[in-house]
Amino acid sequence: MPETPKKSYYITTPIYYPSGNPHIGHCYTTVACDTIARLRRMQGFDVMFLTGTDEHGQKIEQKAAEAGVTPKEYVDEIVETFKSLWARMNIRYDRYIRTTDDYHIKTVQKIFRELYDRGYIYKGEYKGKYCTPCESFWTQSQLDENGCCPECHRPVAEAKEEAYFMKMSPFADRIEKLLTETDYLQPKTRVVELVNNFIKPGLEDLCVSRTSFTWGIPVDFDEGHVIYVWMDALSNYISALGYENDTYSDYDTFWPADLHMVAKDIMRFHAITWPAILMALDLPLPKHLAVHGWITFNGQKMSKSLGNVVDPFLLADRYGADAIRYHILREMALGADSSFSNEIMINRINSDLANGLGNLISRTVAMADKYFGSTLPSERESGALDSELAEMATGLKGKLEELLDKTQLNQILIEIFQVVSRANKYIDETTPWILGKDETKKARLATVLYHLLETIRIISIPLSTFMPETMPKVWEQIGAGEAETQYDTIGTFGVLPQNVTVHKGKILFPRIDVEKEIDELNQLILQSHPKEEPKEPEFTPQPLEPEIDIEQFGTVDLRVAKVVECEKVKKSKKLLRLQLDDGMGGRQVVSGIAPWYQPEDLIGKKIILVANLKPAKLCGVESCGMICASDMPNGDVKVIFPDDALPVGAKIR
Repeated sequence: MPETPKKSYYITTPIYYPSGNPHIGHCYTTVACDTIARLRRMQGFDVMFLTGTDEHGQKIEQKAAEAGVTPKEYVDEIVETFKSLWARMNIRYDRYIRTTDDYHIKTVQKIFRELYDRGYIYKGEYKGKYCTPCESFWTQSQLDENGCCPECHRPVAEAKEEAYFMKMSPFADRIEKLLTETDYLQPKTRVVELVNNFIKPGLEDLCVSRTSFTWGIPVDFDEGHVIYVWMDALSNYISALGYENDTYSDYDTFWPADLHMVAKDIMRFHAITWPAILMALDLPLPKHLAVHGWITFNGQKMSKSLGNVVDPFLLADRYGADAIRYHILREMALGADSSFSNEIMINRINSDLANGLGNLISRTVAMADKYFGSTLPSERESGALDSELAEMATGLKGKLEELLDKTQLNQILIEIFQVVSRANKYIDETTPWILGKDETKKARLATVLYHLLETIRIISIPLSTFMPETMPKVWEQIGAGEAETQYDTIGTFGVLPQNVTVHKGKILFPRIDVEKEIDELNQLILQSHPKEEPKEPEFTPQPLEPEIDIEQFGTVDLRVAKVVECEKVKKSKKLLRLQLDDGMGGRQVVSGIAPWYQPEDLIGKKIILVANLKPAKLCGVESCGMICASDMPNGDVKVIFPDDALPVGAKIR
């Protein structure tokens, strides 16, 4: 009989933009996809796991010029750093694509020409707002409350140049149905913002070429145009399979993709732009798009410019890659942000890995070694609690598969560690240390230890995809071989031989002294990244507004006010609603400063208020005035706080 072909499974990360050294915030998507790929391989799928780097664009061209190297030389060095990190984090990808690869360039040029020939791409002139760091065009209505990029909140520049555009409106209805009527987008909670912010107002035609820089894939039928970075980057998902090139021949096997995973800041391009391109080409759409949040540091997105980069190489060397993988996957629920700090990480390692899993393994193996010389006898005596533990362990398989289909990796870990907690409680309930003192209870003791070893075996199989370096060490300690650690055995209790032999080994997750470790870690960070004297950041002031006379200035009424209450506006990620004591009975103001301030940071503070600004509604909430704030060189916004001695209601002149 011919062998039944494996089911295929295609999973992708976004291709990373090599604008600097990677930090812990870069790791989540790739570690998550690696874990899913390992789980699917374990289930018997023929998996293609793709990652890579997006290497074109104006920002790369500028950074290379600043460094005095060519753009290709600039990205080559950073790509090697990314690959080194993936190796250190035990990432096992199947293919790595670079958008500077010849075969990818060939595919993108053919896609561009095909869309042009079909009438979806036309030449025009672009005039509008452009964010260089995000490589994104925005309309005036899409900018944030401060007139900045709605994604990174940095200033945008006026752009005017000859360009090609892709018609988007023909696909608006189909994309809206894709988002609202199917399970394409995970989590579903992201649908409303996409539909309301981009589709309902009318899909703007997409600018798909640039003429103001040269570092990009040339439009092969119009000299001087390079293909816009997002059409270039998104096409990697099919160029890497050999679509319109002869380097690979996997397209028919793996397309459509089973899962694209991306962070929320590039969701729009994968949920709207990419489906539109595929629809225009009459190609199948990906099955799922999973959108995750950011790993944040003190409430802010990981960012080198903010000085909050956490070095994953240092952390992996200190704690092991598996502990870092476990921590970031356990902390982040799909769609939500997760806060990172060294203290949070160490406490998680202690609670789950040292006190929970590690304690369970070491106690069980040590007792089997102590009471039975490492090999369990075959005699058994059942007890009331045995079946409960066995059923809970074997019940993991169904839960795991359901959660995996929903890309809820942190929930998988929660389910696994509920079994870990139950097994540790089972030890306390069955008191094997008391059973070991009574020769007539040895059969009962053997049953207890066997149930613990089997439970460890079952949970270690899915955990091996999260912590691939550590679980083989667990298998060695509990006496499990290759046959006993196959995926299909997760749902079966009693797979280990009745007379299994354990092998006592090193403690897998030593407990960490939190205070001592934080001190030592801070010293290591200082040694590897010596503190430099702060430098005045480069800052180019925005052009002055037209001159006004003293009478015009006098019409602006600036007052000191105090923040009495503050909360986030439910329908917006950027707006805060502030109740102010203005010395005149109080008022409500809405301000777009939520990306930089938590409500509790502002309560009790005095601010400067534009008091005679005409009331307006933002996200349906009335705002009677404006808070004075200033742009920072790194794109942040800082509220201007007056001297606290100034009384509420005082006029500023």
